[in-house]
Amino acid sequence: NDEAQSLKALERFMARAGKMLAALPSRWPVRGSVNSEYGRRLSPSSGAPEFHSGIDIGAERSTPIKAPANGIVVFTGSNADYGNAVIIDHGQDVKTLYGHLQKIVVAQGQKVQRGQVVALSGNTGKSSGPHLHYEILVRGQAVNPRAFLWD
Repeated sequence: NDEAQSLKALERFMARAGKMLAALPSRWPVRGSVNSEYGRRLSPSSGAPEFHSGIDIGAERSTPIKAPANGIVVFTGSNADYGNAVIIDHGQDVKTLYGHLQKIVVAQGQKVQRGQVVALSGNTGKSSGPHLHYEILVRGQAVNPRAFLWD
């Protein structure tokens, strides 16, 4: 009957919604003051206007950085700008990037759980002091992480 079909459709929708919510990086990867917001800013190194694709969260060197949602590590390594970096794919076209790390404690291809330590904060790459550069990418485009940070 129609009611049973509606109920089944609702159950399927709720299952999909649950997966999407689980994929959302809604936790702060590290607690600290935000030194630089997402968006236009003056470059800390050159003083020229630039677009900042994430937020910079102040963190003493060696502070544990935690996965904000379940996912799979798709990149670990070094980058000219971000120094030691990690990228986690959370599914649903959502990825998170962590930069300026002192130490990476996960491996490419590894599954991680929300709250699991993935790295230690540092001052590698183009960095004016110890902090975490945190970026959220949706379909490959950087978005404002503040829209996701609920707790």
